[in-house]
Amino acid sequence: MSSLQVLCSGLPLRPLPENQGRWAGVPHAPVRTPGLSPAEEQLALRNALRYFPPDVQELLAPEFAQELRQYGHIYMYRFCPNIEMKAYPIQQYPCRTSTAAAIMHMIMNNLDPAVAQFPQELVTYGGNGQVFSNWAQFWLTMSYLSKMTEEQTLVMYSGHPLGLFPSSPGAPRLVITNGMVIPNYSSRTEYEKLFALGVTMYGQMTAGSYCYIGPQGIVHGTVLTVLNAGRRYLGVEDLAGKVFVTSGLGGMSGAQAKAAVIVGCIGVIAEVDKAALMKRHQQGWLMEVTDSLDHCIERLRAARKMKEVLSLGYHGNVVDLWERLVHELDTTGELLVDLGSDQTSCHNPFNGGYYPVQLGFSEAQSLMASDPAAFKHLVQESLRRHVSAINRLAKEKFFFWDYGNAFLLEAQRAGADVEKKGAKKTEFRYPSYVQHIMGDIFSQGFGPFRWVCTSGDPQDLAVTDQLATSVLEKAIEDGVKASVKLQYMDNIRWIREAAKHQLVVGSQARILYSDQKGRVAIAVAINQAIASGKIKAPVVLSRDHHDVSGTDSPFRETSNIYDGSAFCADMAVQNFVGNACRGATWVALHNGGGVGWGEVINGGFGLVLDGTLEAEKKARMMLSWDVSNGVARRCWSGNPKAYEIICQTMQDNDGLVVTLPHEVAEEHLLQQALRS
Repeated sequence: MSSLQVLCSGLPLRPLPENQGRWAGVPHAPVRTPGLSPAEEQLALRNALRYFPPDVQELLAPEFAQELRQYGHIYMYRFCPNIEMKAYPIQQYPCRTSTAAAIMHMIMNNLDPAVAQFPQELVTYGGNGQVFSNWAQFWLTMSYLSKMTEEQTLVMYSGHPLGLFPSSPGAPRLVITNGMVIPNYSSRTEYEKLFALGVTMYGQMTAGSYCYIGPQGIVHGTVLTVLNAGRRYLGVEDLAGKVFVTSGLGGMSGAQAKAAVIVGCIGVIAEVDKAALMKRHQQGWLMEVTDSLDHCIERLRAARKMKEVLSLGYHGNVVDLWERLVHELDTTGELLVDLGSDQTSCHNPFNGGYYPVQLGFSEAQSLMASDPAAFKHLVQESLRRHVSAINRLAKEKFFFWDYGNAFLLEAQRAGADVEKKGAKKTEFRYPSYVQHIMGDIFSQGFGPFRWVCTSGDPQDLAVTDQLATSVLEKAIEDGVKASVKLQYMDNIRWIREAAKHQLVVGSQARILYSDQKGRVAIAVAINQAIASGKIKAPVVLSRDHHDVSGTDSPFRETSNIYDGSAFCADMAVQNFVGNACRGATWVALHNGGGVGWGEVINGGFGLVLDGTLEAEKKARMMLSWDVSNGVARRCWSGNPKAYEIICQTMQDNDGLVVTLPHEVAEEHLLQQALRS
């Protein structure tokens, strides 16, 4: 078993570690089919070997070639570390700076088998959300971080550590870019080739920025989504006896089971991969499992009648489940579902993100590798059936939304009936959850703020929970608008129930949705607690890229932007640059994430609080920009709530000056002007 000291000492070459290949007993990424030419295969092999000195290349070359042909990518399994991969307490990392140790803590959490979806392929979540492209990059990055000073910045090109470069103490210690491909070449086909060549990488959102905190992050987002869906669609605060049907129990989607229990409804979640389903059941996040549709419907009926709180995992294809619900409706007249969505990894539908109903799980994996064209045909046929069943249910009092996973986009491409008459390009028959449910929250500056206690001590997390609760309660006491109070109350409830629901998987982390004022106040309170010794080690502040300002995604985060700029990425890029200028410890900018490669630009950050006045200053400056950027953009798109928030923010902050848009003339005047 290696030590952290060994892990930070560079690539293990003399002797080379034993090649143990793929581990048994852990999930593995589907075989990729990049379709490389012989010349491109040589280039992929050359690119992999350049990490190693000539005297070991003769041994490694055939091994890497076999990986490329067998799995479609060179992961370098030989160099998968023989260490318990987890987020170790920060003081255990052999580093020259605490900021570097904090980054190591976050990286190793992303690769923890309890957290990561495919740990040996360096995939954290989403089927293809990479932390690195191969294990050589991991070793080199850890070595660089152990040497880094406060006057150096580590530069990462799509998983590749380019090197340490001189910078200033106020500059970011780490700058990450993932998938920054020239727009005309940012296609799915080109991506598969470029990833196989080892020159670009799909970092999803928080996988490639080292900020993933396990499924807790999406649990909270799903809790808020389902709560607000109940308010909007069903007109209720109490979801007892209401049924939410969806699919996916993987790295992100696994949160749905826990969220259903927290909001008090009946959640029925379909999953084709038994390993993923059982992982959630063993964690205690999924209460019951079944592989029988008959039992599933029977159990659903009973829970509905008794208004039980239930999370039920159906081991099978969600299309079968939807079609059975249609059958029950047509034969008995009984609508058994109230709310529905989908969290398959539909951004990656032809490489393991979506499994067609016509095949079993193992059959589908085999066909995916042996005949990609036939597999694609079946996926698109399955998507059409999927939508057809949902459309039938939606004629009754059933409400469906797209969860930002490109489900409706891919269904449209498959020829499914998802069109909305007279709709804009980003609109479908069913709304994105941002358009109808979460968009107003973003416009008010609320989004998924999070922090990680690098001591690894649950007591430190408990202290931060208490601090955050006190901050939000004081804000309510001081007086806030009713809409803001509602969000604060939802989050206070969330934090109070967090320990009961055993939400921590991996690092000692917490997430809550907060606005600019709340984020800054929580950060200051945590930093002061570190200074006083109430918290024993630095705390990393971060957020999901899926936030107010972090992501330009026309089919998700910016789907409710109607001024024509939904397909523009200025906001996310400016956010990345602005955070770097205002004190972030590290920043990341990605192509892809959520809805898929070429469909979105997004970015994130990490900010280490160490109890110093300088850390507090950075937090105040950077967190204010990180929220107000997106609120100002939404203000200019014509959102009245964003307009109101940005006006209030300018009153509170003399340094913020935003030109406000004027109300535009009535439509008939515009038409008259264009006719003249």
